[in-house]
Amino acid sequence: MRDTKESRLLLVLLIAIAFALITVDIRGGENSPVDGARRGAATVFGPIESGMSAVVNPVGNAVSAVRDSGERHDRLAALEKENAALKAELGSDDRNRSRLNQLNGMLKLAGKGQYGIKGAQVIAIGAAQGFSWTITIDAGADDGIKRDMTVLNADGLVGRVTTVGPASATVLLASDPEFTVGTRMEGSDELGFASGQGDRPLRVQLLNAKANVKKGDRLVTFGSQADRPFVPGVPVGVVSRVDPTGGDLTRTVYVTPYVSFTKLDVVGVVVRAPGKDPRDEVLPPKPRPTPTPTVTVTVTPSADATVPGRPQQ
Repeated sequence: MRDTKESRLLLVLLIAIAFALITVDIRGGENSPVDGARRGAATVFGPIESGMSAVVNPVGNAVSAVRDSGERHDRLAALEKENAALKAELGSDDRNRSRLNQLNGMLKLAGKGQYGIKGAQVIAIGAAQGFSWTITIDAGADDGIKRDMTVLNADGLVGRVTTVGPASATVLLASDPEFTVGTRMEGSDELGFASGQGDRPLRVQLLNAKANVKKGDRLVTFGSQADRPFVPGVPVGVVSRVDPTGGDLTRTVYVTPYVSFTKLDVVGVVVRAPGKDPRDEVLPPKPRPTPTPTVTVTVTPSADATVPGRPQQ
């Protein structure tokens, strides 16, 4: 046959038909519609069919792989969506569980101090009205919140209310440099004034320059006249450092607050002060010192060891 345009076109057409028949046959398996013709022509076209199958099979597998890959992608996407929804649900449960724990702790603290509180949630943080350490809560005048009310949580003193709207209020945190609260030392009753220092410990000026104070001592709020802005007995923090006395009229100590001001969520506004000063009753139990393990070693002398007073054999 001459290598003409018509012959090349015929060859291409025959190859295309052969590809189509072989593909249909492979897909049909035992029920292939061309099974009879395939058996009849097996003798004549056997070698050609075998060669073509070697070419077509990888193509068919590739097409199946692409189709199955799409199905697997859809299933994977659905599973990822379900997984994300489940994680969100679990995350929500964890958050609700955390809030419940915070609320329970706050109610226990309020019960010990006999504080009447209004629960609220922190909805915003940041600068407000010139203050650098503030939060916004979702309770306001409609909930009985007023300016200069004490704010606490399950750990202790959070701050005081500074501005009030109908459904929200701004709270100045005890960590703010403009914040000051009267304090009283547990046990010794030494009085002082605590001031915020941002992310550093509170700075407390004790009125007695010769006060006997040491690391680990604890402080509570002293309380204000008419219980505003501060009610008495709210835990403030633990002394972490004591400045040496230098002949000053006051003595400076540094206090690590009980409250973590960067992790506030559920808080309570004291809307009713206690009938009497709870003093130290609201402080958490003191941590018990960890006992130092002792190891007793028993030494047994060997038979060859020399015992004092015993004659050598």
